[in-house]
Amino acid sequence: MKTSATAMKQQVSLEAEEEQPPSTISAKLAADEEPPSAAAKVEEEEPPSKIAPNRDRVFSHIPDSVWNDWKWHFRNRITTVEELSKFIPLSIEEQTQLKWVTLRYPLAVTPYYLSLINPDDPDDPVRKQAVPSYQEISMGSIGREDPLEEKRDSVVTGLVHRYPDRVLMVLTNLCPMLCRHCTRKREWRHGFWVRTQAEIDAMLDYIRQRTVIRDVIISGGDPLILSTTRLEEIISRIRQIKHVEIIRIGTRFPVVLPQRIDDELCSMLSKYAPIWLNTHFNHYREITPEAASACDRLLRSGVPVNNQSVLLRGINDSVETQMKLCHGLLRSKVRPYYLFHCDEVQGTEHLRTPVEVGVKIIEGMRGHTSGLAVPTFVIDLPKGSGKVSLQPNYVLSQAEDEWVLRNYEGHIIRYRNPNNQAHPELDAQVPEIPNILGRKKSRPRSEGVRDEDRVFVRP
Repeated sequence: MKTSATAMKQQVSLEAEEEQPPSTISAKLAADEEPPSAAAKVEEEEPPSKIAPNRDRVFSHIPDSVWNDWKWHFRNRITTVEELSKFIPLSIEEQTQLKWVTLRYPLAVTPYYLSLINPDDPDDPVRKQAVPSYQEISMGSIGREDPLEEKRDSVVTGLVHRYPDRVLMVLTNLCPMLCRHCTRKREWRHGFWVRTQAEIDAMLDYIRQRTVIRDVIISGGDPLILSTTRLEEIISRIRQIKHVEIIRIGTRFPVVLPQRIDDELCSMLSKYAPIWLNTHFNHYREITPEAASACDRLLRSGVPVNNQSVLLRGINDSVETQMKLCHGLLRSKVRPYYLFHCDEVQGTEHLRTPVEVGVKIIEGMRGHTSGLAVPTFVIDLPKGSGKVSLQPNYVLSQAEDEWVLRNYEGHIIRYRNPNNQAHPELDAQVPEIPNILGRKKSRPRSEGVRDEDRVFVRP
């Protein structure tokens, strides 16, 4: 929902003092704030300190004192094709095509993230996440605007309640960078907004009245767009609700603008534990010294950091790339959490892979590296049906007294199945699984019935 210009000015301390058009609405910052001071053989991996961004080549004239100011990066985001062409070679035809794209799906890239792009490589995996592609509109009829049907599951404006014990608060659709694979890409077409005080009050009232809610996820856009002071106002009010146990923040700032993760923010977050932060590295080249330091500051403040990648064609759709990414994350003390299959969002079809690519990547990682380095491959199902995890099929057959399993090397192992007489009720609860080796069918035993109390909560 779009807010009025007056309400927006009251809520966002990062914006200009007068209303800006959508493409520049957050280009200026308030003057009253001080700037923040395997199956595939993996090549030898470089630590972050040796992954040199192109800052010296592109922004050598910017002194460190300015470069380290996250607000400078935000004010100076590249938001037009003309600006972009000063940093990345674009033919006249390419510029014309990209201008058509940005009429539908705007462009915004921080100077920091732009410095990670190899300007001479049209297939650069960092570039593909930030620079528009004509395929966004030439294939734009494929997919849906809101495949997860978040609007249907919005119980009040900005609050999605899909699973019983958790809710998603969408505070804004503003981001430091407009990622080309964004799930909420639909929002870019209708201007940029931040929730009003009245909308936030309504979200908190809903949470307060439902004691089943124990987990609140703060997302956007990117919620760290808000000033630290404004963010603390919201987090402190959530923490006052006694039945809320966990607060999670979804943000890509550590990846696209790590300077935002400053001491002021980390000190504030440390006061409201437990807070978990999920970030979004998609490629190992994004794990720079600045990004690793941002994650370290969060961890030292008592904020665990998980990573949620999206499987993207031509960016991270190989075992080798995923292995290097996940190893780099672990070296930075970040847990590889989810690998999402790219949602069926209009304007992203050129970046989507077949589902089996993700399954094969997990199979190529499992057993060839530590389990800590292997994320869970997940599809967020259409129509708000929730997340399901997909794994390679290691179960070849099961019988009353024996399972036949395939290990990561392809060896077939027979595994004795303990007697189930102590749990006869499971036979009536669990469906049969087909037996591909032709032996007697039976039901799975030891795991019980998962999520038997799972329901969807609709408005």
